[in-house]
Amino acid sequence: MIAARRFGFLHPVHTSNYVPVVAEAACTGCGRCVEACPVQALGMVSANDPLQPKRKVTRLDPELCLGCGVCAAACPQKCIAIQARPQRVITPLNSTHRAVVMAIERGKLQNLVFDVQAHWNHRAMAAIFGVILRLPPLKQALASRQMKSRYLEFLIKKFMA
Repeated sequence: MIAARRFGFLHPVHTSNYVPVVAEAACTGCGRCVEACPVQALGMVSANDPLQPKRKVTRLDPELCLGCGVCAAACPQKCIAIQARPQRVITPLNSTHRAVVMAIERGKLQNLVFDVQAHWNHRAMAAIFGVILRLPPLKQALASRQMKSRYLEFLIKKFMA
């Protein structure tokens, strides 16, 4: 949790597909949810109520939130509900899956598949595969048929769909 607090912008810990939503009208400002949050995604802010100028309510920073739901369990007023995130988070299954997803996001899948750069054939295949991955989908399909490679066709279907 310390890594998530310090390096939250790097997303070192994968989040769930849920995020808490605070009903500010029902919030009493007790701060129990803020104390319970393991990554300090919640904070107390002014309610901007002219009748009660010192009143505070809980405010969420969704970029830091892990979606663990600890805050909802800690709220005595039950004014925090857990809802699905607007954009689904795909959490890697294991470290291999994470490495493949990162390679796809960075556009370096060809270097992961053909990783022995000392061999000339790996360098050549990585270069060809890299060019194919940068093509539009229709040209990718044509290129995979020209290569007559079931392996490349499988990779293109799996990672570019």
